[in-house]
Amino acid sequence: MANPTLTIDLNAAVSNWQALDALSGTSVETAAVVKANAYGLGVSELSKAMSGAGVKSFFVASCEEGAQLRQAIGDRAWIGVFSGHMEGDLSLISQYNLSPMLNSKEQITRHFKTLPNAAFGVQLDTGMNRLGLEPAEWHDLKSELLAKKPELVMSHLSCADTSDHSMNRQQLQVFKALTDGIETRRSLSATGGILLGSEYHFDLTRPGIGLYGGLPFAGAAPVVHTNIPIIQIRDVEIGETVGYSNTWTAQRPSRVATIACGYADGVTRHISNKAHLFHKQTPCPLLGRVSMDMIAVDVTDLQTEPHSLDLLCAHQSVDQIADIAGTIGYEILTSLGPRYNRHYKL
Repeated sequence: MANPTLTIDLNAAVSNWQALDALSGTSVETAAVVKANAYGLGVSELSKAMSGAGVKSFFVASCEEGAQLRQAIGDRAWIGVFSGHMEGDLSLISQYNLSPMLNSKEQITRHFKTLPNAAFGVQLDTGMNRLGLEPAEWHDLKSELLAKKPELVMSHLSCADTSDHSMNRQQLQVFKALTDGIETRRSLSATGGILLGSEYHFDLTRPGIGLYGGLPFAGAAPVVHTNIPIIQIRDVEIGETVGYSNTWTAQRPSRVATIACGYADGVTRHISNKAHLFHKQTPCPLLGRVSMDMIAVDVTDLQTEPHSLDLLCAHQSVDQIADIAGTIGYEILTSLGPRYNRHYKL
């Protein structure tokens, strides 16, 4: 078998949801964000595991994702759509019973004109300047919208990954000023906001990256493991080079393994000559450039001949790889390609 294996621990993901759920009071519902195919890990499998653990509400990025989720999970869950009611979404919202988070006057007009009795939520902009009604727009439309009984009024924190950032308190104050006194359920926090404390929790929280083992939830259990088969091991003499552009030169007689993985599988070139893979507990340096299908690894110091190596594992998290690459764990997870043999661990 030449393709790498991606093992996804569903129990670990459920455990992470339970841990985040335990951080808020019993009156606060903890939903699950499963957009982007559950951050690249498989929306059908992850959502079913979450539903089985007690998750009642899910969020996706688009109505197309909402339709896919509904087909996987059935009628037992509420599905919110962050992008709202876009042009062409009418049939998807209606057929799959989705709740768009309306973000603009245009979306509000479209929704009430085409689906006057359908469920909806409202998203407010409290300072991120990405999605949602501006405070002045909310002031003008608030009475009309609340009369139609939205299922949720929400906003999104822009700096929650940095717990002491002044923007967190600023957005909290704006959100409270805009929504205090309404009877509709409110939501402000994703994973980072949950960790900021109960003042940020309101009626519903929306963890995403923390479910899948990523920061800022430092206590998260690891969810993903990548095991990569070795195609060939060769001897490389002092002064010989490895890989494209000759970026690594042997300083000692070396044993170099070529493994079946590359940037087509989401292993970014930015970790070239920087990262390690693991054989059990032993780190093995990555040599030279990451190419499309193959990576060279130094296995000289191993006591036994390996058949495979691990990249994401108990010894190396998505965020550690992200730090090496100069990116974030979200990008590492969502870049994992289609060639992995995916195995779901229950």
